[in-house]
Amino acid sequence: MDRRQFLLAGLAAPFTAAGRASAGDPIYIGDMHAHLFFIGPRPASKHPLGKSMVGGGATLATWSLVGDQPWLAIGGGGFKQKGAPKSGEAPKWLDEELARVKAHLAAQKLKIVVNAGDVDAALKGEPHVVLAVEGATFLDDGIGQLAVAYEAGIRLIQLVHYVRNPIGDFQTEKPEHNGLSDFGKTVIADCNRLGILVDLAHCTNETVTDALTQSKVPLIWSHSSVTRERTPDWRMPVWQARQLSLKGAKAIADKGGVVGLWALGADVGKTPDSYAARLLEMAEWLGEDHVAFGTDMNALSAPAIASYADLARVVRIMEARKVPEARIRKLAIENYARVLKGAFAARKA
Repeated sequence: MDRRQFLLAGLAAPFTAAGRASAGDPIYIGDMHAHLFFIGPRPASKHPLGKSMVGGGATLATWSLVGDQPWLAIGGGGFKQKGAPKSGEAPKWLDEELARVKAHLAAQKLKIVVNAGDVDAALKGEPHVVLAVEGATFLDDGIGQLAVAYEAGIRLIQLVHYVRNPIGDFQTEKPEHNGLSDFGKTVIADCNRLGILVDLAHCTNETVTDALTQSKVPLIWSHSSVTRERTPDWRMPVWQARQLSLKGAKAIADKGGVVGLWALGADVGKTPDSYAARLLEMAEWLGEDHVAFGTDMNALSAPAIASYADLARVVRIMEARKVPEARIRKLAIENYARVLKGAFAARKA
């Protein structure tokens, strides 16, 4: 029985579902990457974020707006680019979507993270939401849009997604930049200057290497998983192409960054138990200071984690299996909080 099988077997044992295994201070939950949409089978109107956060004790949730959504189509092989935005269209889309998000958060009485004090409040149990953009398509019209996004409340930007942009290469299409472009290096530097956390999810290994070299602060890989069995390649099935190599994950960790685990059932299994086992496995590979929740909630089919109540169950599973409380807190919220505050601290007036 290998280490992963051992963890899965142990975590599958019965545990007390009601309440925490210990009577200490609550363990709050952070999530580096999640979605809520205004169309589709789980619209925000029927699945409000506040209810989900309260139901699972989540106090640092990330709402990731899909920056290239209008130019995506989904087929048998996953998402593909169906067109390219004309000048001004991507910033306009982001502005309109952001207005819808803010209206929902206001109705839910949820606060938006804008500074380190807000992160500290989340660590103490006050629910906050980090506004993020998945795919920096809005920068196609120039770097000036980055400061506009910051002023609008965006504090986390994922460089690439499924639509080609001038920043760098992504995992599911043939590379064209050989990593991070010169413009991409400017984006990294400006994110550092403004105090925006950079997310490397969907980046190729070469893009990850270039970004880590360029950045003055730790970066994150918000969602997918780590593999030591293969080298991800754009010609693989999408979920395998989307994994992060162990070498790339260790490079992110060595620079002080954090890697998030998604809840894709085909990858991590279909239960909170299997998710917990995979999370702990990643913590063993990378160190307990460099792993976090990054569920990709509401964007996956047959996920292991469908709500923040499920993540609360993951915490209880780890408690029942006698994982040290300090480690659980790091994985649950503290690691994410640390890198967010690190990015904010780098902001230059």
